[in-house]
Amino acid sequence: MTTKDSSKFSGTMDVRERLKFDQSALEAYLPQHMVITPPIEIKQFKGGQSNPTYHLTDAEGRTFVLRRKPPGKILKGAHAVEREYKVMTALGQTNVPVPKTFVLCEDDSIIGTPFFVMDCVEGRIFWDPALPEIDKAERHKYVFAMADALAALHNADFESIGLGDYGKHGNYFERQIAVWSRQYLSDEEAGRIDEMDKLVEWLPKNIPNTDETSIVHGDFRLDNMIFHPTEPKVIAILDWELSTLGHPMADFAYSCLFYRMTPDHFAGFKGMDVTELGLPLEEDYIAHYAQLTGRETIPHMDYYTAFNMFRLAAIIHGIKGRMIRGNAASKEAEGHVARLEPLAKLAWQNALKVMENN
Repeated sequence: MTTKDSSKFSGTMDVRERLKFDQSALEAYLPQHMVITPPIEIKQFKGGQSNPTYHLTDAEGRTFVLRRKPPGKILKGAHAVEREYKVMTALGQTNVPVPKTFVLCEDDSIIGTPFFVMDCVEGRIFWDPALPEIDKAERHKYVFAMADALAALHNADFESIGLGDYGKHGNYFERQIAVWSRQYLSDEEAGRIDEMDKLVEWLPKNIPNTDETSIVHGDFRLDNMIFHPTEPKVIAILDWELSTLGHPMADFAYSCLFYRMTPDHFAGFKGMDVTELGLPLEEDYIAHYAQLTGRETIPHMDYYTAFNMFRLAAIIHGIKGRMIRGNAASKEAEGHVARLEPLAKLAWQNALKVMENN
């Protein structure tokens, strides 16, 4: 949900020294598993993905994307490119917009870490949810297209496409709240925040009784999708690293956060006149998704919003701890940490709304 200068994150560059690998080994391996003709030109995408991502162009001018685990020691279960490959390959059987996948290599001896190769989808990525690049009369269509893509994901029959074992079934909020509460409470160096302490206590006691399971993306936001070059249509959802089986309302409420946040919190347009901007009202966005997923309405949005803001705040609290320990000294990290307390307060405000309405 961060506001980004797109020029810093769009396009490609020469591969950073620490992320280079044996190109000849890759050129020997890939033609055995997919249609690709060496020599291959390799560039690195500028985007700050946790999994390094490369643009490949072969001798015939075909383009592909290679995504790998980063080199060096990593936490168990982190940077799971194998899971990204699995979910995108399975969803390729459905109407969920995902890039076509070609090969997964789990042999470290080829380029040093596991990797996979997928299609390079040509289209547009937007970084500002107010969509200043789009004609005002067309902007609402692009926001609704996000809901179209997310509804397709949540409607997918995950059992029939081989994803029944992609995560645990049920009790998603209970498990997530426990995970992020432990992370927040265990990082003593990052300090405590009154509103976070209250949320740790309040969230598990007030989970709505609406348990259901679908595939969830985990980070469904505007800049994690590619739109058609000229039409208001999502043609590829990217960055599946946090995907699992979970509660679809966690995913959906996360996609709504730009309605609940100001630009000072993260990328959002709370406080702006969305109608004047040519964007749909939050209730219209909710209604559009609800219709596509066979729901009359979506209750408990304030709770789901509080949960998502708490999760984001817990992540940022972890960044603060790493900064204090000297492991995250960047301007971007500093910018995140500056938003920590305002975000925690905003999360608690949504919890108070739930209490007021009960």
